[in-house]
This record gives sequence, structure tokens and C-alpha cells, in this order.
Amino acid sequence: MEKYIIIFIIFLIILLAVLKSTRKDAQLEINKLLEYLGGKDNIVSSEYNLSRFIVTLRDVAKVNKEAIQKLGAKGIVEIDNQLKIIPGSNSKQLKKYINDLKK
Repeated sequence: MEKYIIIFIIFLIILLAVLKSTRKDAQLEINKLLEYLGGKDNIVSSEYNLSRFIVTLRDVAKVNKEAIQKLGAKGIVEIDNQLKIIPGSNSKQLKKYINDLKK
């Protein structure tokens, strides 16, 4: 019985360590994305639509699309001063973070 308790405690410690490191990695990716979009002052608005993260920018020339793709974007579509980024499952978190920075 004591073995199972010890194994369970070790499992919880490992799980917490993995979750904490995943959160830090997500934060780093979001900071990089913000930089690749030309900084927070370059972002006029952002919107989450299904699996797309849509960003309206002041100057699209400041965007590093290649770097955004390397972060894991599945696709980027540019229309005028708007980018539609298909990042996958974390687009809601990206929108929330960028909106928080805009305040």
C-alpha cells in the first residue's frame, strides 16, 4: 500500500512539472508571435473564428510570416492589412493574450 502512495505522489510531482513547463513554453510562443506580428502597437484588432486567428494590423510589412510558420502555423492568408493565421488548438489563448496586452 505504501508503494502505491509513493508512486502516486511521484506521478503527481511529474505531472505538475510537465504542466508548468508547458505553460512557460506557451507563454514564450505567444511572446514570439507578438514580436513576429510587429509588436503590440502594430495590432489594431484580433478575432477568433473557428480554427482561425484573425489579426488586423497597422503595417503588414512589419510581419515575419516565415517565423510565424516556424512557430507552427498551419497557414497564413494575407488580405489587405489583415492576416488570417491557422495556428491549431491554441488560437483562443493567443487572442486572449493579445487582447490583454492591448489594454
